[in-house]
Amino acid sequence: MSSFFTAPAGEKKRKRASANNEAPQKRVATGKSTAKSSSSAKAPATKSRPAAPKKAVERDESISGSDIDSDDGDNYERDEGSEGEGEESDHEGETAAEKRLRLAQRYLDKARQEVELEDEYAFDAEQIDRDLLAERLQEDVAEAKGKVYRQLASKLNFDGAAHTQFRWNSGTVTSVAVCAPYAYTTTKDGYLTKWKLQDLPKNQWPQTTKKKPKKPPAPPKKKPERVCFNRANPTKVKDKTYQGHTNAAILTVKASSDGKFVVTGGADKRMVVHDAETLKPIRAFTQHRDAVTSLAFRRGTNQIFSASKDRTVKVWSLDELAYVETLFGHQDEIPDIDALAGERCVSVGARDRTARYWKVPEESQLVFRGGVSEKKSSKNRDQEVHHDGTMDQVAMIDDELFVTGDSAGTLALWGINRKKALFQQPCAHGIDPPLKPTEVSADAEPDESVVPTPQPRAITALRTIPYSDVILSGSWDGFVRVWRLSEDKKKILPVGVLGSSNALQQLDQAEAQKQKEEAKKAAKAEKKESSSGEEQADDEASVDGSQDKKKKQESGLIRGIINDIAIFERGDRGRDGICIVVATGKEMRLGRWKYMKEGRNGATIFEVPKVARRAGAKDEDESEGEGDEEEA
Repeated sequence: MSSFFTAPAGEKKRKRASANNEAPQKRVATGKSTAKSSSSAKAPATKSRPAAPKKAVERDESISGSDIDSDDGDNYERDEGSEGEGEESDHEGETAAEKRLRLAQRYLDKARQEVELEDEYAFDAEQIDRDLLAERLQEDVAEAKGKVYRQLASKLNFDGAAHTQFRWNSGTVTSVAVCAPYAYTTTKDGYLTKWKLQDLPKNQWPQTTKKKPKKPPAPPKKKPERVCFNRANPTKVKDKTYQGHTNAAILTVKASSDGKFVVTGGADKRMVVHDAETLKPIRAFTQHRDAVTSLAFRRGTNQIFSASKDRTVKVWSLDELAYVETLFGHQDEIPDIDALAGERCVSVGARDRTARYWKVPEESQLVFRGGVSEKKSSKNRDQEVHHDGTMDQVAMIDDELFVTGDSAGTLALWGINRKKALFQQPCAHGIDPPLKPTEVSADAEPDESVVPTPQPRAITALRTIPYSDVILSGSWDGFVRVWRLSEDKKKILPVGVLGSSNALQQLDQAEAQKQKEEAKKAAKAEKKESSSGEEQADDEASVDGSQDKKKKQESGLIRGIINDIAIFERGDRGRDGICIVVATGKEMRLGRWKYMKEGRNGATIFEVPKVARRAGAKDEDESEGEGDEEEA
């Protein structure tokens, strides 16, 4: 009977297992089982385990430490029968560092292919390796660190943005959320509506054959299509088992990035989770003690933050449909909250004039106090200083920078390393025109001294493109104003107005049509009036036309109060531009202290294209850059 001590030296020596043999087995204690193990070691392994190559692949991926897309991983595991064994045998003797290098090279090859598809003018492979591929890797690292890495303000044509307005029979639109290609809107009369946004005109009617079509292509569709809707049920107020909204006013809406959930918050103190496909309510959370005013998803996850008038911020997990924790600190209601990829969020506290940066894992917060400082008011005594407003809007740029907007029209830039604002832009949306004396006083001949000082327009909506330098703000002046972050990240600079060139074109067309109608009327009146009377009529008509044009320009593109803004990118990483959806209404989102009779309850869609790029533009930039280096 052979044992471990009596076996020859050749049998005691451990042999390296090949790719086609069994996986290495565990050692067993010496005894009766050792004979079986030694005898089994003598016999060649005829059968191999099917899961062995898959485990080896998973081991390679864990050692690599690099980001590989799931598609490549799935294909790599799916071909384990043929390619897996051969690849494992080829790289059998490599070290962990060699494996990391091999997988990193695979990642670079895939990134190079993506860059070649994105860039239309990528002719030189060496140029791709040096510039575009390096830029892509820098973007991936910056996004992982949560810092600004995209300079989009100079690459987007905001002036040439095309717009489409749509509305329906509903109340004031309070909020809008986007998960491409769908948009979700909420109203004060309790409607949650799902819309399908139209594709770009070049993608709407694709050509299926190589032959040229005989008929001209159909005109592109612009207005979105209503898919489905859900409405609050006031009769279910006392029904505790009802999972939907029970009050008419729905104040906020957000959609998850994976397209599974749509979450709404209303004046009925409920946060309701809906199925994104059918808008059927799944679960209603009633932990808040007052109206839910704002929501914010953590980027790329199903973790959501909710803000309420009860002065608290609550954290939820939609994967488990569970409540996580509550954050305390604000001294007044919280009208807005925002979050990005990290476990951080920023909220503003209205009349307490503070913005709070919440660090959820550390259970701590940073407090930033707003308002006009005494130093600035003492220096500019001649300049009129408006009253301090309530901080109502907030939007995060990256994990260290965010912007706020208040009811006094001040747009402020903040950094987490400084308690005071880095930059303030007062009267960002201008000042309201002064009231007439008859509108202020009931006297027959009121004195002009009773007219109050004109006040700046409040910032009612604020949004950023995450990790970029683009900032959008809205009020009731009729325009969405575009701002950009300076290169040193210490200032906010104005870029322009969204769709301003198209707006002027439409005004000119409307004015031309009006002049034609007036010309026809004047032709009929020529037979009755003298030549002198005709000249006076023409002069009066021209004056009236110029005044109407000025009024239209002052009214702007958007009729009503801008209550919310949502943004999503067209194509891969915004290759085809961006789409902006603006929610408007006659009333403000959280109150009725501002009412516009001429406003419209609806939404406006802006399609912002990229700036036209020439093939030789890049070469010119490179030559200029080389010249600057030589001068330096």
